[in-house]
Amino acid sequence: MTDEGSRYFALSLDSLRAIARWAAECADRVLGIYESQSVSDPRPRAAIEGIREFADGGGRTARLRTLALAAHAAARDAADPAAAAAARAAGAAAASAYTHPLADVHQTKHIVGAAAYAALALELRHPDDPGIAEVEIRWAIDHAPAEARAVLLEMPARPRGKSRLDTLLYLVDAGIRDPSGADAV
Repeated sequence: MTDEGSRYFALSLDSLRAIARWAAECADRVLGIYESQSVSDPRPRAAIEGIREFADGGGRTARLRTLALAAHAAARDAADPAAAAAARAAGAAAASAYTHPLADVHQTKHIVGAAAYAALALELRHPDDPGIAEVEIRWAIDHAPAEARAVLLEMPARPRGKSRLDTLLYLVDAGIRDPSGADAV
């Protein structure tokens, strides 16, 4: 069910591929956090590899959904919160291929989720470095493709929210929408 007033907009496969490539880069930056805790679990890496295949021209198949769900299952299995956030970054990256062309705030998580979870993973891994999440968000904003901005501008902006993850999602969203704006990191 969509919110009253939600509308559909044009979203090309090429735009999804550009967003997917960037999401994979964001998730890959923290994959080592997960793999250092769960050496023998390939699920988050497989999710990143799968979305890279899509970004390079592969199909948007049910396999990507399976890889995304498996990475999220790996996050639930992780004992370490930083490792769990890193696995969620991989799952969010794989799910980016399924961004719907619907002007709905919930769809924005498909775009900014990998970057926000990557920032959260670093923050949880390095609690003595209070600015590490913002540095990672700045990296994500600086490397976001133009397609991410174009798609986000079709959707409602994310609210700041109450949780730390909500705040990180908001910061990535706001920063991509207006990299030079006051809300940008």
